Parts: sequence; C-alpha cells; structure tokens
Amino acid sequence: MENQVENTKDIAQSRVSSSRFLFYVKITCIIAFVLGGCYNLYKHRYKGKPEVAIPESTLYNPKYK
Repeated sequence: MENQVENTKDIAQSRVSSSRFLFYVKITCIIAFVLGGCYNLYKHRYKGKPEVAIPESTLYNPKYK
C-alpha cells in the first residue's frame, strides 16, 4: 500500500481553494472588462460641436441674393 499524504494546497483536491481561486479570477475579469469599457468610452468620447458652414439659403429665415 502506498501512503498518500493529502496536500491541502492542491487546487484539484481542495474544493475551498479552487472556489476561492475561481472567485478571484472572476472578479479580476470583471474589473478588467469594466476598466476596458471605460477606457473605450473615454477614447471615443464626444469632442464637442464642430464648426459647420451652413448655406444661407437653407436657414429657417433664408437669405437670398
């Protein structure tokens, strides 16, 4: 018979260690996705109203020559 010593730090053998590890992996992934989404929104943010040349004949009160 072999003497097997149970290793409590082995993730495959300890259900508590594996669930704790998976919990931290999930939290890290969620934080990474949130920060990535915030950065993407910041990168593509609205830069302000552009200056557009509007012809005078298309105004609400058009001006004709």
